[in-house]
Amino acid sequence: MSRPLRIEFAHAVYHVTSRGNARQAIVADDDDRRTFLAIVAHVVTRYGWLCHAYCLMDNHYHLLIETPTPNLSRGMRQLNGLYAQAYNRGHHRVGHLLQGRFKAILVEKDAHLLELCRYVVLNPVRAKLVPHPRQWAWSSYRATAGEGASPPWLTTEWIVAQFGSRLAPAQAHYRTFVAEGRHGPRPWDQLQGQIYLGSEDFVATHQPNRAIRDVPRRQTHAQRPSLRELFQRKSPRERVILDAYRRHGYRLAEIAAHLGVHYATISRRVRRAEQRNV
Repeated sequence: MSRPLRIEFAHAVYHVTSRGNARQAIVADDDDRRTFLAIVAHVVTRYGWLCHAYCLMDNHYHLLIETPTPNLSRGMRQLNGLYAQAYNRGHHRVGHLLQGRFKAILVEKDAHLLELCRYVVLNPVRAKLVPHPRQWAWSSYRATAGEGASPPWLTTEWIVAQFGSRLAPAQAHYRTFVAEGRHGPRPWDQLQGQIYLGSEDFVATHQPNRAIRDVPRRQTHAQRPSLRELFQRKSPRERVILDAYRRHGYRLAEIAAHLGVHYATISRRVRRAEQRNV
């Protein structure tokens, strides 16, 4: 199985999740929860991250992280590694606690971070664990809403500032904003290419322009057909575009250049094809 793509740059924003192996719980009690958050605090501080929101569930967690320095993978290796070691040691067990590598979605901050912050803290409500997010002690809701102390490693300023310059009214507006999102659409409906949440310009700007380091590009694609050969096939155009992108590893910019169209056009066609599962 191929490794998930990691795109790292200064001040990138990510929605990060990790799940328990085979959907098993990653916490057994409140001591485990406190241990997890202590390790998050250590990693956020050590790597200089900004943590805008978090939610620890029983078998997975959510973090909204901004990385002033491009070091997401390094920090996440430490976070998951330290916590798995602590959990196994505390419960006298061996083996994998977390399922594979973490999942990271690259987020366009101004367009989508606020909606994701709401989505993250509403997870316990959607799972019917509590009727209101303030009743879940293991998320950033109460700190951001002004209903509890904020840990020093949590950055609430950006979220609160989106609702006004005066703290108390802004926090009240935040509480209303979260309440209004209970039955709203999932932000993942707007996901592009499985790892991007943002506008077409945002996706175009952050498309990788180098081969993934695990395997040299010239080796992985040595036997693939040329774009000319692919587009000579008698198949629907969107199907060929998706095949070139997903199966043969051509970049969207390469396909756009071959067809003589704008990159955004190809991006839209890939998205439509993925939605139709052609």
